[in-house]
Amino acid sequence: MRITETLAIDESEIEERFVRASGPGGQHVNTTSSAVQLRFDVKGSPSLPDAVKHRLMRLAGSRMTKTGELIIQADGERSQARNREAARERLKALLIAATKTPKPRKKSRPSLSSVRRQKQAKKQRSDKKALRRTPRAE
Repeated sequence: MRITETLAIDESEIEERFVRASGPGGQHVNTTSSAVQLRFDVKGSPSLPDAVKHRLMRLAGSRMTKTGELIIQADGERSQARNREAARERLKALLIAATKTPKPRKKSRPSLSSVRRQKQAKKQRSDKKALRRTPRAE
């Protein structure tokens, strides 16, 4: 399965189970296994670089098991083939998101003029409130 130009995962790494689905389908839903449960072993995958594995585990959240397996459930469609395609698209979207490296944060400082303006405004507020106080008895 091709993810990007540089990344592809082998079909043997993806395990699909077909289970009974709740939802649309009427009486037919009780007799067919149209829902798809896609499993992908992230930790054991030789196709993924370590950095992508770590980002994928963080992105997956509750879909990730303790053993490092990603589980995607698709049961929105009535057709098994469409559910299978939807599950694969979700896996692909997660993998594409995991391949993008986050932009490093650059530390920023307020400009000197903005600091001066802030201090000037603070001084004015302080003076205004000081004038509201009752004068001290001397």
